[in-house]
Amino acid sequence: MDSQNQVNVNGLNTMPADGLASVGSLGTPPPFDTPTTVNQVAADLTSSTSDLQDIKNQALAQLQPMLKSLNQTPDEHFKTLMMMIQASDNQELIKEAYAAAQQITDNNAKAQALLDIINEINYFTHKQD
Repeated sequence: MDSQNQVNVNGLNTMPADGLASVGSLGTPPPFDTPTTVNQVAADLTSSTSDLQDIKNQALAQLQPMLKSLNQTPDEHFKTLMMMIQASDNQELIKEAYAAAQQITDNNAKAQALLDIINEINYFTHKQD
């Protein structure tokens, strides 16, 4: 490439002044992938998503028996239960979350917890429609 056609940036010759690099300097572009490659990527993502779902289910199963023995404030316990409810769609934990909300002493936090429970109940009851 002719040095007259290059732009000098901080002492480095970077690109032709016309903004177009010669084809030879870029190398050969990769071939356009076929749908098979796209399908393989989709399969890899599905496999990865399935693996993540398996890990989540195992973590939820391990966490469930630990809940009562964790050293948490009532607010933390409630939030942990709500995360578990939302992650697992386990509506059986709603009663336990409601009981945990009753233990929260700060009225603002308790009101928010009760609203969260109402929203979860709405989710479960409308999901069945």
